[in-house]
Amino acid sequence: MPQFNINLNNTNTYDAIVIGSGMSGGWAAKELCEKGLKTLVLEKGRMVNHIEDYPTMMQDAWDMEHRGALPAADAERQHVQIRSGFVGEGAKHFFTDDIDNPYLEKRRFDWIRGNQVGGRSLTWGKHTYRWSDHDFEANAREGIAIDWPVRYAEIAPWYSYVEKFVGISGEKLGLPHLPDGEFLPPFELNCLEKEFRKSVEKEFKGRHVTIGRVAHLTEPQPVHLELGRGQCQTRNRCSRGCPYGAYFSSNSATLPAADRTGNMVIRPNSVVDSLIYDDTTQKVKGVRVIDRESMQAIEYFADVVFLCASAPASAQILLNSTSDRFPNGLGNDSGELGHNVMDHHYHVGAMGSYDGLEDDYYKGRRPTGIFIPKYVNISEETKNPDFLRGFDYQGDSGRSNWGRGNGIPEVGGDFKDSLAKPAGWNMSLMGFGEVLPKHENKMTLSKDKKDKWGIPLIEFDASHGENEMKMRKQIKADAAEMLERAGFKNVTTFDNIGGLGNGVHEMGTARMGHDPKTSVLNKWNQVHAVKNLFVTDGSFMVSSNCVNPSISYMAFTARAVDYALKEKKKLGF
Repeated sequence: MPQFNINLNNTNTYDAIVIGSGMSGGWAAKELCEKGLKTLVLEKGRMVNHIEDYPTMMQDAWDMEHRGALPAADAERQHVQIRSGFVGEGAKHFFTDDIDNPYLEKRRFDWIRGNQVGGRSLTWGKHTYRWSDHDFEANAREGIAIDWPVRYAEIAPWYSYVEKFVGISGEKLGLPHLPDGEFLPPFELNCLEKEFRKSVEKEFKGRHVTIGRVAHLTEPQPVHLELGRGQCQTRNRCSRGCPYGAYFSSNSATLPAADRTGNMVIRPNSVVDSLIYDDTTQKVKGVRVIDRESMQAIEYFADVVFLCASAPASAQILLNSTSDRFPNGLGNDSGELGHNVMDHHYHVGAMGSYDGLEDDYYKGRRPTGIFIPKYVNISEETKNPDFLRGFDYQGDSGRSNWGRGNGIPEVGGDFKDSLAKPAGWNMSLMGFGEVLPKHENKMTLSKDKKDKWGIPLIEFDASHGENEMKMRKQIKADAAEMLERAGFKNVTTFDNIGGLGNGVHEMGTARMGHDPKTSVLNKWNQVHAVKNLFVTDGSFMVSSNCVNPSISYMAFTARAVDYALKEKKKLGF
């Protein structure tokens, strides 16, 4: 696989600059480059080239020094990242060093990061679900925060546009509150999950069980094969980087697409200090960067800037970009910059064992599990008086294999022989719930503490609220009830909430809206008062829904680039 171009030009001047190379940044780079703009992509972390920089992609547990477990020294350096529960020896290099990249917590906030080319697109869960008008209208319907300035009809074509390029496997359900998309063939439910689906859809009106919709190529199309992407091998080693390009990442898809135009340059190890605002033109004219290794300060210039560093990091850059015109942060006329921090709350649900189907098994692995779409508060009939909004479930089932012997204090031939046979069936259901937007959930910049590059540290002051806590009780109760009615035994519930941020879906720090007095961005992801600056990561979100948001970031990013290019004469480039 060819390496990405890192050869800067002599003038430090480009048509466009993209800050961040993850889910949104990769899409901004692809769209800008394919439309002919010479584009500089700035990435805070190190270079990661597709395939050659996936060191553990082919390793088994016994190939690793600690058999996949995270060594104590790494756990100390990644003391925040391990709060997520999925940082191990096989993928630790794709998660941030918390000692070198500190932040402050007035209230606990679990900021799970990946500072490298590709960002968290290398480690995301790959679930992809469209929003509906039920979601875009929720704030206005309930009088919460502010209204979304867009509706589903405006975004639907852009969902289709990005889905065809990404490659989404999934099953169409025909549900108005969970729109169907452009799907490749779905992965299959196993026999127990099929029985569970029959039970749920018989016992509970309006509840559906399907296979999770994920960004994995089950049947690659020409657009995928042209980039060297191949069919998912169901190895379930996704977080280590996929050498087949079977799951979507910036490294395997959008950045190679941008690179093949000849219009993209990537500069890794570029810590963005601030944006350079021109009082005369009332536009951003460039970006101040600190080289992560040499500590050298450098300025780059462009006609248009796309800020895609992640919701907290983008807000940090904007807050640190002060001037006479914007003393409280670039574009912060509303005072909402850094506020309305949202995420999803999860790690709550139930699990149980199942007697039966002992003569049935399943073949291989699968990069997804079952999905139960939202069914609460989607109509008057389903309204819950205890909380607003809703939740869905992601779950899995299977039979334990020989690895279960690790926790059993037995020895001998009979014991070994017993491990050669699969154990009984079990299933778990984990809820994902919506977090309401609240002005008091915020992040600010420290007045006296800075990182090693001289940039003020982020201080988070945000947490789950009463609505989320009431919802979690219902998530546990419903999960247990569905399992019990389906014939499961030994059903137990769990609730390990952690801090806000643990869902790894930070949103809302520079929300979009109709009114510049209450929002930072307009409906095109454009800063109200700075017309050549666009913010298209999770910052723009006005509410959070309960589904994984990445496909929405991609759709809004592609739409914003299209708008910027159509309006480029008005924007002055």
